[in-house]
Amino acid sequence: MRTIIRRATAVAVAGVALTALAAGTADARAASGPWAGCPYGAVCVYPQNQDPAAGPTDVFWSYGAHNLSSQYGWHWVLNNQSGGAHARLCTGSGGAGCTYDMAAQNGVWADLTPINSITLDRP
Repeated sequence: MRTIIRRATAVAVAGVALTALAAGTADARAASGPWAGCPYGAVCVYPQNQDPAAGPTDVFWSYGAHNLSSQYGWHWVLNNQSGGAHARLCTGSGGAGCTYDMAAQNGVWADLTPINSITLDRP
């Protein structure tokens, strides 16, 4: 049931355009445990065109910048961090040129072709 609700919410809010990055967002969810295979406290990237998100290919735990490699096309990125921590999608490596800010317990369906890094930021 939770998966159906998440998917319906994601579809309802998909399609938000942000400069060179086109993205849709999933609404905030209650914090407490894994979300679509993303462990609580982590930020996860899912395989290209996997919709709904089921199993991540990349799981990031530590604050700071994380460079992406060979991520093209549309992917779910879920911020399952706690305590108000944010994740940002950035066009440059090492966290440069961030274009999208995602609050904790939110997800985005994004074209990662122009994205070269993700940052995990303390609240």
